[in-house]
Amino acid sequence: MTSGIGGSTAQAELADLKPWADRAPPISRQEHQARMTRAQELMAQIGADALIIGAGASLRYFTGVGWGATERLVAMILPREGAPRMICPRFELGSLEASLGVDAEILLWEEDESPYALTARGLGEARSLAIDPALPFFVFNGVAKAAPDLKLLDGAPVVDGCRMIKSPAELALMSQAKAMTLEVHRRAAKILKAGITTAEVRRFIDQAHRALGADDGSSFCAVQFGVASAYPHGLPGEQALKDGQVVLIDTGCRVQGYNSDITRTYVFGDASPEQKRVWDVEKQAQAAAFAAVKPGVPCEEIDAVARRVLAAAGFSPDYDLPGLPHRTGHGIGLSIHEAPYLVRGDKTPLAPGMCFSNEPMIVIPDTFGIRLEDHFHVTAEGAAWFTQPQPSLEKPFG
Repeated sequence: MTSGIGGSTAQAELADLKPWADRAPPISRQEHQARMTRAQELMAQIGADALIIGAGASLRYFTGVGWGATERLVAMILPREGAPRMICPRFELGSLEASLGVDAEILLWEEDESPYALTARGLGEARSLAIDPALPFFVFNGVAKAAPDLKLLDGAPVVDGCRMIKSPAELALMSQAKAMTLEVHRRAAKILKAGITTAEVRRFIDQAHRALGADDGSSFCAVQFGVASAYPHGLPGEQALKDGQVVLIDTGCRVQGYNSDITRTYVFGDASPEQKRVWDVEKQAQAAAFAAVKPGVPCEEIDAVARRVLAAAGFSPDYDLPGLPHRTGHGIGLSIHEAPYLVRGDKTPLAPGMCFSNEPMIVIPDTFGIRLEDHFHVTAEGAAWFTQPQPSLEKPFG
C-alpha cells in the first residue's frame, strides 16, 4: 500500500486536531485605507469619478464587510477623492457598523424606498461611475435607471488592479489557510480503507477543517475514486474505494476570507505502470510551469510551458484529450478563482505579489485523471510555493 495511506480512523484523527496555533493577523484598518487610496489612483487613470462595489469579495477587500450579495442592496460608493459612502438597509445598520473596517459615511434606505435612488443621490456630482465587475445586473440596471445621465465604465481595471497584487498580510493569511488544508489532506489519506465512500471522506475533511479553525462553512471538497477522477470536477453519485484505484482529493477552506485550494492524487494500493507514467508527466509539467515564472512573463506563457511538457510525452498540446482540458492555473485570494489566469490569451504580465494555482491536470478519458495542485506567489526573483508539491506517487506526503 502507498506509504502514509490508511491505517487510522476518522475519530482518532479528528480527536488529535486542535485549533491552528500560528494564526495570521487580520487585515488592518490602515491596509483597508491604503487599498482605497490605490483604487482612487486607478480610477483617475480610467476617468472614473466614482466606483461602486457590491456585497461580496470585493466589498470585503476594501471595507472588511464580509457579506454575501442578496436582493437587498449593500454597496460602497468610493469617490475619486474623499471618504467612501456605504449604502445599506436601515435595519442592517448595527451589523454593518460591527463589521465595517474603514471610516465611511453611511446612507440608509427603508424597505419601502429605492436603494438605487439613494445611490444616485450618494454619487453627488459624479458624472462617471466605474462598475464592480461582479455587480449583479439588477443592481447595474437599477443604478442606470436612477442616474440616466451617468457614464458607466468597466471597473475591472480598478478592482482587479488592486486585488491581484497581494500584500504581506494577505500572503500570511493564505499561507495559514493552505498549511491547514495540507494537514487535512495528510489526515484524510490516513483514514482511507477499502469500501470507504467519497461521502465519508468529504464529511471527514469538512470536520477536520472546522477543527483547525477554518472560517465557518468555508470548507469545500471534491473526492474522486477511479474513473471519476477522469472528470475534472467529478461525477454525480458516490463511489466506494477499491484496491488499485486513483484517489483524487481537491479541497480547501478560508481563513478570514482568504482561500486555500490544494489537490493531491495517489493510488490506493499498488499503482499500475500507466498510473505511474502519467503521474510522473504531471509532476514534470507542474515543475516546469513553476520554473517558468518570472516578473514580466505573460500569464499565458506559463500555460504554454506546461502544455509543451505534456505534448513531449504524447499528450495533446491543446485542450483535447488525453491531455489538459482546462487552464494551468487561476488567481486566488478572497475569491477562490480570480484574475488573472494562467491560460492562453491572458497576456497580463506576472508581477510580484500575484498568487496562482499550478494544476496542469492530465485526463485519460474513461480511465483516470491525475491533478497535482499547489499554489505559488510571484516574487522579484521568480516564484515561491505556499505549500511544497507532492514529492512522489508512493509517498504523497513525504
